Amino acid sequence: MIRVLVVDDQALVRAGVGLLLRTAGGFEIVGEAGDGHEAVRLTERLRPDIVLMDLRMPRMGGIEATRRILARQPGVRVVVLTTFADDADVYGALGAGAIGYLVKDGVPEELIEAVSRASRGEALVAPPVLARIVRRAITAHDRESLPAPSAPQPELRLLSPREREVLALVGTGLSNAEIGTRLHLGITTVKTHVSAAMEKLELRNRVQAAVVAHRLGLVDDDFNPVAVPGAP
Repeated sequence: MIRVLVVDDQALVRAGVGLLLRTAGGFEIVGEAGDGHEAVRLTERLRPDIVLMDLRMPRMGGIEATRRILARQPGVRVVVLTTFADDADVYGALGAGAIGYLVKDGVPEELIEAVSRASRGEALVAPPVLARIVRRAITAHDRESLPAPSAPQPELRLLSPREREVLALVGTGLSNAEIGTRLHLGITTVKTHVSAAMEKLELRNRVQAAVVAHRLGLVDDDFNPVAVPGAP
């Protein structure tokens, strides 16, 4: 059973999220908080596995609450669920340590998947948000330093063909389970390949992995995996 604390300044939102997770099964709503101060206090008292965190709330916002929660209890996973997806919110929340970032106009299945994945230590960022992160990161990068698309980047030589394939699918936003289904691999095998690729490329999380997959040419602008010409 995954223990969840729901944090939002709107009671109807808290009730709806709680009902959704209870109906899905496998989740226990251990508490609700209406602002960041209460979220910090209840997290310390209730010890949830996951905190579903709104961002813009009275008294203390979700970014500061996330920072304080993780400073005291680094084992807790924070998943942001918010109406807002501007750059300041996205980078602030991820910088504070949130493992997931969802927007409230997403589908219910996405929320269930995000909480499940967060409990396993896997990040899930809503596709529109991931696209913003990737595009901003690529734009900020000095494109003049990148080789021509026909020439594989040196980092690719560090990866096995399967690791490149898995990294490309991470770059499209797929979960380990979805990658396993796509490649006909067990989830443990997928995790091994993901971990190996991230270790070789010195990446800390799946968001970084997605950015690098795009920069290495493993994923196109429409978030589809592509073959890399000339890669070993």
